[in-house]
Amino acid sequence: MSIMMSTTRNTTRLLVVSGLLVVGLLAGCGGSSSTAPSTSGGGTGSGTGGAAGSVTVGDIFFKSGRNGSSNPAVDTVAAGATVTWTWAAGESLPHSVQSLGSPSFTSSAIQSGGGSSYQVTFPTAGTYQYDCAVHGKMMTGTIVVQAAATATPAPGGPTYP
Repeated sequence: MSIMMSTTRNTTRLLVVSGLLVVGLLAGCGGSSSTAPSTSGGGTGSGTGGAAGSVTVGDIFFKSGRNGSSNPAVDTVAAGATVTWTWAAGESLPHSVQSLGSPSFTSSAIQSGGGSSYQVTFPTAGTYQYDCAVHGKMMTGTIVVQAAATATPAPGGPTYP
């Protein structure tokens, strides 16, 4: 009897956890937007919607300027933020920033030379994967774009005309 109750509890827990995961995943899929990320070939602007991200492009690596992660370089920015990839000083190998999968952004051209840069502004939340068109899986990264936070009044709080 206790084995049957234990199995029933485990099955119930599994169903609850699975249901919560499905709801969480579906919440991220809601709605669509025709707003695509915009690009620029240089500069260091932060866009209009959030803190900028920065990634160093080096000798067969992408490295996050925010947290130091490398291959994959992983950065999290707010929707509306601009991410800048900058080729390291003295870097002579050709590299690119190539968007993979969906959602996607416009990929860069193959560039060489320290100080080269490429920017993308991400207006829409999502997880954007990229690599180098020249070096493929040896150079990878991920940009996680989070939706801008909106203020929500507390339940039972005052309302103003």
